[in-house]
Amino acid sequence: MLKVEGIHVYRGQTYVLQGVNLEVEHGEIVALIGANGAGKTSMLRTISGLLRPKRGHIFYAPHKDHAQIDISRVPPEKIVSLGISHCPEGRGIFSQLSVRENLLVGAYLRKNKSAIQADYHRICEIFPILGERTRQTAGSLSGGEQEMLAVGRALMSRPKLLILDEPSLGLGPIIVENLFKVLQDINAHGVTILLVEQNAVMALDYADRAYVLENGRMTLSGPSQKLAADDKVRRAYLGGI
Repeated sequence: MLKVEGIHVYRGQTYVLQGVNLEVEHGEIVALIGANGAGKTSMLRTISGLLRPKRGHIFYAPHKDHAQIDISRVPPEKIVSLGISHCPEGRGIFSQLSVRENLLVGAYLRKNKSAIQADYHRICEIFPILGERTRQTAGSLSGGEQEMLAVGRALMSRPKLLILDEPSLGLGPIIVENLFKVLQDINAHGVTILLVEQNAVMALDYADRAYVLENGRMTLSGPSQKLAADDKVRRAYLGGI
């Protein structure tokens, strides 16, 4: 579905991604773990068109029977229309808008009003608390509720590939576990997921495969269970457990 091939990315004068490769198959949950400053957020921002690679290519096929297209230099709004939705670190909600308005912003490229309304109700079923607070301003929600809203808004574009940046950041353990169960259910209904996650234990528990990014370079990759058993990964990211 997604193939990142030898991309090199700079942010200003900083060389943040150095010849990185990554692949995501249709239907997978793929995790990207690594220390702060390793380049994980830059990786996601490059895939979604917010950063441009100096070299390398990103290929994407929304359906299994579609040929891959090069999206390396495609504008972000076009990438959304192709079926890639990015839920950013820090959530990026519109705090002065209502829950309902935030969700509808996620469907801004869509034209079919009845389909938009149907998806709006589906999001409220996935996250019942949002359905109870549709008129409430987003800024008044708790951190966990804001993360649900950010994920719901991303789903309103009907993505084939959902990209999540640190969805558990600042949330309590029970909320995190519930959120990951929802993400697993979303995946089971046909949405492929690529996520960056600080909670490496949780990420490796739910993901099919994972990559380890260190100082702008991919250093390890493989099935999540295999990485979770790797001594280097355990010492660096799993608290030595």
